[in-house]
Amino acid sequence: MTSTLVPAIRQARSLWRPAAVVVAGIALITLCAKIHIPSWPVPMTLHTLAVMAIAIAAGPRLAAATFFGYLAVGAAGLPVFSDSPARGVGLTYMMGPTGGYLLGYLAASWLTGALAEGRRTLGRTLAMLAGLAVTYAVGLPWLGLFVPAGNILALGFTPFILGDLINIAMVAAGAAILPARFIGAIGR
Repeated sequence: MTSTLVPAIRQARSLWRPAAVVVAGIALITLCAKIHIPSWPVPMTLHTLAVMAIAIAAGPRLAAATFFGYLAVGAAGLPVFSDSPARGVGLTYMMGPTGGYLLGYLAASWLTGALAEGRRTLGRTLAMLAGLAVTYAVGLPWLGLFVPAGNILALGFTPFILGDLINIAMVAAGAAILPARFIGAIGR
């Protein structure tokens, strides 16, 4: 009995760290989604900063698991998304105009983490830019279901790209002080 119990205890202990990373990441993404930075024509959030920082720090598996967990918590009705509960909660919010960006962030979290592993600052930055491109590639067409085609760039890209690039620059600067071997180490 003892011979089967010890490996089970070790396996249970090994799950605590990734679970703690996911929970902390969900809290960070939620906090960053709620922070509104005044800008024109719409306020910005730090969503991109949180997603990219987690992807760089945790690697692809934990980054994707964290963002999936964030989506699951949001789908369950907790007001974790930007401007929720005012703009709705749960699946209602997720099926709205910004739902494509949420799906894009899910893909971006994995892609960014995978491309950034073992890279230096330039490689990490390019990985984050690739993740941002995926976010917009999924988010903009989805937004097109809700706004006239001529307004997609004006409403879903132009107001946000500068802020997103600044968020990426902040993550890149923060990650630059870490050696490449530590990038993604939380996820191993």
